[in-house]
Amino acid sequence: MKYVLQFLIIIGFSFVGEVLARVVPLPVPASIWGIVLLFAALEMRLVRVVHIREVSDFLLTIMPILFLPPAVGLIPAWDKVSPLMLEYGLITVVTTFVVMAVAGWVTQRVLRRSS
Repeated sequence: MKYVLQFLIIIGFSFVGEVLARVVPLPVPASIWGIVLLFAALEMRLVRVVHIREVSDFLLTIMPILFLPPAVGLIPAWDKVSPLMLEYGLITVVTTFVVMAVAGWVTQRVLRRSS
């Protein structure tokens, strides 16, 4: 029952994110709304980490499996995607390094301010 409640908490934030994505006239995906709301609830201690730890650890563990359906969905469009694989690969590598650099920079700033 504990796992069901933890999952319902996470799904609840996801649902509220879906509602906000439809109501608020901003081009923000529903998943981002849900993540931001969950983060805010964790920061304000409305939800504690212990309330969602086991299910969130499980979801992080199976995350690679969750990418399989979108990858399989590319098969019908392969003739359109394959000519652009070099561009997609280059964009993926560049943006990966940009995200790592920005995340590292932000982490260093936060750690300096907290100490």
